[in-house]
Amino acid sequence: MNSETVVSILCGLAILVGVAGTIIPILPGSFLIGLSLLAWAIWGGAGTTGWVVFAVGMVFVLAGMAASAVLTGRKLREHSIPNRSVVIGLAAGVAGMFVIPVVGLFVGFAVGLLLSEFLRTRNFGTATTTSWAALKATGLGMLAEFGLACLAASTWVIGLWVAAAT
Repeated sequence: MNSETVVSILCGLAILVGVAGTIIPILPGSFLIGLSLLAWAIWGGAGTTGWVVFAVGMVFVLAGMAASAVLTGRKLREHSIPNRSVVIGLAAGVAGMFVIPVVGLFVGFAVGLLLSEFLRTRNFGTATTTSWAALKATGLGMLAEFGLACLAASTWVIGLWVAAAT
């Protein structure tokens, strides 16, 4: 097995972790995909194909990161939800991950967000409404980033095929 094959395998694994990281916040996401594409372009032995894959893949990665931030941020501003509530939700999600296996991250995030909003608004109905809006906004942002991360990963796979064929 030559070094280019090892680099391709490692980059593929890192891209896979990056795609998962767009859904599971404790894993590195789009940033890892971008670094993997760059590493493959430099050390993957694909030549010009590697750099084209890097350029196209980075367009998808950056678009995903921007879409996630814009979609989520816009909805949070519409409902006047402060960043503090989201940060508390994330912290509760990380704690929940250790308490409830598999789904603890998501349950903890939702509960932490709801509690933070309840403390902020002092009204359970309002807290439920704003928390639900924040959850939908976060989900929409994650979905957009996930889809574009999958496109970046697909670009790498196509580039891998093209490099192997030449």
